[in-house]
Amino acid sequence: MPEKETIVSGIPDLDRLLEGILIGDNVIWYDDAGSLAPVFCLRFMDKCLEEKRPVIYASFDRSPRNLLERLGPIAKHPLFLLMDCFTFGKGRGSRPFLSFYEQEAKAWPCCIHCVDRPDDVNVFMDTLYRLHGELSGVVGFVFESLTGMQELWGGEDNMARFYTHSCPRLYELSTVAYWIMEKKAHSPRLRAQVNQIAQVVIELAVKRGTTTLTVLKAEGRNVPSLGDPVVYWTDGPQVIFGHDVRGSDRAGIGRRLRQVRSERGLSQTELARLVGVTPSSISQVESNLVYPSIPALLKMAEVLGVPVASFFSEEPQGEESPVFCEADALVVRTLGAASSGIRVKAFAPWDFGAEAQPYFIELDPGSVAGTHFFKHKGQELGCVLSGVVAFRLGHKTFTARKGDVIYLATEIPEEWRNTAAETARLFWVVVR
Repeated sequence: MPEKETIVSGIPDLDRLLEGILIGDNVIWYDDAGSLAPVFCLRFMDKCLEEKRPVIYASFDRSPRNLLERLGPIAKHPLFLLMDCFTFGKGRGSRPFLSFYEQEAKAWPCCIHCVDRPDDVNVFMDTLYRLHGELSGVVGFVFESLTGMQELWGGEDNMARFYTHSCPRLYELSTVAYWIMEKKAHSPRLRAQVNQIAQVVIELAVKRGTTTLTVLKAEGRNVPSLGDPVVYWTDGPQVIFGHDVRGSDRAGIGRRLRQVRSERGLSQTELARLVGVTPSSISQVESNLVYPSIPALLKMAEVLGVPVASFFSEEPQGEESPVFCEADALVVRTLGAASSGIRVKAFAPWDFGAEAQPYFIELDPGSVAGTHFFKHKGQELGCVLSGVVAFRLGHKTFTARKGDVIYLATEIPEEWRNTAAETARLFWVVVR
């Protein structure tokens, strides 16, 4: 038996995942949110038309004017054919929808066919196959949507009858058909029936701002990630899968969060505790698997002492000033700074790229930090600008006054204390 010919979906990542779309495929798209599948359909239709393959689009849920405007350049292609099942379906032949044919329809370069009895399954099927018979070559189909058909046809039975009859026929006619279904709008029995007949079944879902694509079935090909959600992103008409996002760090949030967290000497667990989320959440954000929620993002910026915009901005370009003003220093939350009366400020932009990070540290009179200010990984050097501080290393306590320099190579102070009546100020440098 000869191998079936493949075509491209318009989304390279999807083609790699599925090993191509095969001629004859009926592709089911379960849309968890009701708005995730259109971009995949748009890319598919755009690619079909680019390669001179006709496209038939059966619309049950949108008026022709609304749909054509939404489709943009696709609707202006002469090989695009719209089956309008809305005007005399959910539109009930209302005057505003009929006026489209009187005033606008002829101005569109595409072919528009208004089905006069879309509520009759047999009329729709006869019209569909007649229109297909007038075309040549491999034809692409988009059915928007099986959910809309079910509502118009009075339940699952009529829609299932059409689907179970049409899928095998479209397969034999060497077409490629995309079928959209709202995931939660159908019974498990119907979904099982649909899955059994379709060659490809894909589920699209969104959770906490993260969109995922899961291939549930891919007949006749080997899909290693079958059943595993794949994170994807949309950028206008483009769809980018998770591995590309992580590789190119398109959003940048994960990389920048990881960088500034490390600059502050915080572990993922410590940052999670300060922000009020789980360590797993921080890990997923830094791996670009999820976007943080807005409240979490604001809290991260507050804890780390950076403006929210720094998580999104690109690397600084052009000539940078070598002077950093104290007025621009940002208050940061470090380990010791969690104690009352102690403030730590980053003395330079967190991403300025030097081998050392300077800080200002202030301790109010009587204030005590039960731990070191930073998670110690390298050398540190500090100068007391004013006041007196005492710090404990092991069983010994050391005192430093104005003008004294403190150098830490491997030691980690266990306590810091202001023993004087005035605020103590230190200039501190952490070597990366």
